[in-house]
Amino acid sequence: MKLCGFDVGLDQPFFLISGPCAIETEKLALETASKLKDMTTRLGIPFIYKSSFDKANRSSHNSARGVGLEAGLRILERVKTEIGVPVLTDVHEDTPMDEVASVVDVLQTPAFLCRQTNFIQMVARTGKPVNIKKGQFLAPWDMGNVVEKARATGNQQIMVCERGYSFGYNNLVSDMRSLAIMRDTQCPVVFDATHSVQLPGGQGSCSGGQREHVPVLARAAVAVGIAGLFMESHPDPANALSDGPNSWPMDRMEELLITLVELDRVIKAQKLLENTL
Repeated sequence: MKLCGFDVGLDQPFFLISGPCAIETEKLALETASKLKDMTTRLGIPFIYKSSFDKANRSSHNSARGVGLEAGLRILERVKTEIGVPVLTDVHEDTPMDEVASVVDVLQTPAFLCRQTNFIQMVARTGKPVNIKKGQFLAPWDMGNVVEKARATGNQQIMVCERGYSFGYNNLVSDMRSLAIMRDTQCPVVFDATHSVQLPGGQGSCSGGQREHVPVLARAAVAVGIAGLFMESHPDPANALSDGPNSWPMDRMEELLITLVELDRVIKAQKLLENTL
């Protein structure tokens, strides 16, 4: 599959989707996009900047949701044109899809909405590449039905993303088998290493997280063999407006990526034995 001008798949180096969870300020967006572009360029990693203008699925109505549609699209457009990177953002059921699609390069559907047929098809009909997050309640093989819904619109640029499965109260677990199982969809498989360490609603009115485990799961996913890696990053996670507890610190990102690039190169140079059975 061709994505934002580069090829993606198990025969290609992994691509990275990264940025602060929510758009906070124009300055932060431009600075983080520039830093991520510099490090991914040095490491030869195809890069897509991610940040959301609206986080509609917050734990509490008092939680910060972002800067809104108008300001968010203006900021993402500046990132795209001035930093020179493709951009991705979340969309929701009430999002004006055509307006968002006129600016961003990739649309992302929230995990909670993966079963909503009208929504999935509305996003896919934009013709933009779509990163569909697997629901925390969904078995990996059930993503086949979700992909069929999206492809029924004629859009073949569909990706599937693992972000953990509900495992008891306020906890997620990542089953690395799901990354191999979801290859059966014939879609590029993406692993979300930061939301997979989220503790949904774990702090009562907001979600917690265990960011110390981000490298653990990222290394494991790359070792399985994936097309793309999703890792939200922030220069000051403790004060991020959204998903700070599970965001990876910006100043630690490059050292982690160096390890992941080396591991990815080794794995993809080998025959994946599970594909031979």
